[in-house]
Formats: sequence, C-alpha cells, structure tokens
Amino acid sequence: MVLNYIWIALILIAVLVGIVECAFMGQTEVFNAIVNSTFDSAKTGFEISIGLTGVLSLWLGIMKIGERGGVVASFSKMVSPFFVRLFPGVPKGHPAFGSMFMNISANMLGLDNAATPLGLKAMQELQELNQEKTRATNAMIMFLVLNTSGLTLIPISVMTYRAQLGAAVPTDVFLPILLATYFSTLAGLIAVCVAQKINMFDRVIMGTLLVLTALVGGLLYLSSKMDEQTLAFWSTLVANILLLGVIVLFIVKAMVAKVNVYEAFIDGAKDGFKTAITIIPYLIAILVAVGMFRASGAMDLLIGGVGAFFGWIGLNTDFVPALPTALMKPLSGSGARGLMIDAMKTYGVDSFVGRLVCVLQGATDTTFYILAVYFGNVGIKDTRYSVVCGLIADFVGIIAAIAIAYLFFH
Repeated sequence: MVLNYIWIALILIAVLVGIVECAFMGQTEVFNAIVNSTFDSAKTGFEISIGLTGVLSLWLGIMKIGERGGVVASFSKMVSPFFVRLFPGVPKGHPAFGSMFMNISANMLGLDNAATPLGLKAMQELQELNQEKTRATNAMIMFLVLNTSGLTLIPISVMTYRAQLGAAVPTDVFLPILLATYFSTLAGLIAVCVAQKINMFDRVIMGTLLVLTALVGGLLYLSSKMDEQTLAFWSTLVANILLLGVIVLFIVKAMVAKVNVYEAFIDGAKDGFKTAITIIPYLIAILVAVGMFRASGAMDLLIGGVGAFFGWIGLNTDFVPALPTALMKPLSGSGARGLMIDAMKTYGVDSFVGRLVCVLQGATDTTFYILAVYFGNVGIKDTRYSVVCGLIADFVGIIAAIAIAYLFFH
C-alpha cells in the first residue's frame, strides 16, 4: 500500500513540476524530457530484468544443488539460534534460514549479482509459509529491511570506481563505508524489532550483535595496518575465494550425497528464468516513476531547498552537492551510481564531495528497487510497514555517512 502511494506521488509531482516550469518559465522542453524518461526507464527496467536472467539461472541452479546436497539445511541449523529469534514465524531448521544467511553474506561481501537470486529464493521459501499470499509476513519484512540497510564489509565496486577515476587512495572510503552501513543496518534492525515487539536484549541476539561489532572493529583495525593496494588485494581475494568456495562445497557435498548435480542445476536454472520474467512489470513501474521525478527537475528543486534550509540555520553546506546520490540511492542503484560518478568527475575524485558520494553509495541499498523486485516476485501487494522501516535505515545511514565523512575527510 505504501509503495502504491509513493509511486503515485512521484508521478504526480513530476507532472505538476513540469506544468509549473512550462507555464511560468516557458520551459516547454521539460515535457519532452518527462515523456522520454518514461520510455528510457521502461527500456532500462526490461534490460535489467533480462540481464538478471543469466545470473538468476546460474545461482538458483547452484542453490538447487545445495538444497539437494543438504548444505542449505546445514546453513539453516548453523544460523538457527540467532535467526529463530529474529524470525519467530519461521520454523526452526527451515530452508529459508539457509537462503537468507547466504543472501546476507553475499551482500556483506559486495557480491550483488550473487545476492539477488539468493534473496529471491529466500522470499519464495518465506512465501510458502505465508497464510495471506498478498500480505507481507513479519519474517519477510525483517529480511527485506536487513537487505535494504545494505550491510557491506567489502565495498569492492565503489573502490573500483575510485581507482578508475584516478583516486590517490581508492580505498580511503573503506572504513567510512563500513561504519555508515553498520549504523544503517543496526537502525533497520531496531526499527523492525520495535514494530514486531522482538526482545533485542535476548542473550543470543545481543551476543550476536556484540560479535558482529567486534568483527567490524577487527576489520577496522586490520585495514588500518594495510596500505591501499594490499587492502584492495585481500578484499577482492577473500570475496572471490568465498564465492568459489560455496560453489565447490555445494557440488562436492551433492556428489557425496549421490545427487545428480547436472539435473539439479538445470531444475534450479529453470526457476531463474521464470523469476526474471516475473519481476519485469514491478521493476519497470518503479523505474518509470523515478525517471519522471528526476527528469521533471523535482529532484533538483528538492536538493536546492535542503541546501537553502541548512544554510539559513547556519550549518555547513559542503555536503549538499552530494545529496542527489543520497536521495537517489533508495530509488535506483544505477541512478545513484551515475550521480556518484558524475560528482567525482565534477568536484574531483579526492574532494570532500567526491569521497562523500562514495560513502553514501555504500551506506545503504536500493530500498524501493529491492521491495519492488522481492515483493513482486512472490505477488505481495500489502507491504505493511516495510517501506517505513527501510527508510529509517536509509535515513540513519545517510546521516551517519555525512557525519563520518566530515570526521574523516573535512
């Protein structure tokens, strides 16, 4: 329901801004831009979905091997003590736990292409437990908010873009991103726990959070002892080893269990193709609304208003040029990526704005994209409070990213 209102609001605001600009400023070309954006966004949505087909087929095939070989069940048992408390509606040892664990792990390692099919698989398994097939369950909401908060331990893509644009130290945003995304995830987790009345002071939940905090602290310490080239090398190496390790583990375990590996892969890959086709209309819908909002100039007006407000109350406004990336990220990952690159080129890759947009890009994930694709994949129409909790995580992530960038780079 919330997505419905947001979708309508984005389109109506875009049209109203276009009318105002045309009537009072004589900028008739704005309508052309808005109309063209609908075609461009629809094309982009279709291309993204088709581009996902191969990746979805690959990883859902790998997941099917893992299921039949018993690895996913083993993962479910391993994370069960923690997950049963966050997802009380999911039976202990359910396969969804394994899929969710692998999805979150892939996100933490910055493996976006691997994370999406694993997440869609988890949603399908959660939907099997859903008594009201068009209404999001508590477990679905918790899972997606953890997704949208974007916890990332190794922001490989952001560091790669910085290296390509000639940054003196491409990895200098590693620590700020790690801190910002941690605060975002923690905020999202707290928001959902409050909404679902989950006891965060439970020994297992609190203990896991303390371990995660220690892990983040340890990574911060180790990374501070490495130069940028060493850090980039180990980040990429660890991510690739873990990714290939999962594939090999699944295949070997399936062979030991005397599973027909090839047949299992084909069965899973078929599901990947069906999934890619299913998400096309949902993805096009959200991208068209975002494209119209941006093409009308409404995004620029919003940024200008925010900058004027902070200037009026006497605060430093050096962060304002980076806000388009922050506001675009919940709406469109590719759009935010484009704005990040544009800001680095415009202000300098090693400027305050150039570094800040990188931290903002890594601090959160594409909330509306994830909700549209994941909920659309299983036919959920009533998303309940998932958007609100996701946006809380985004807001905290943005504030944390700005504050941390000032601390590190200003």
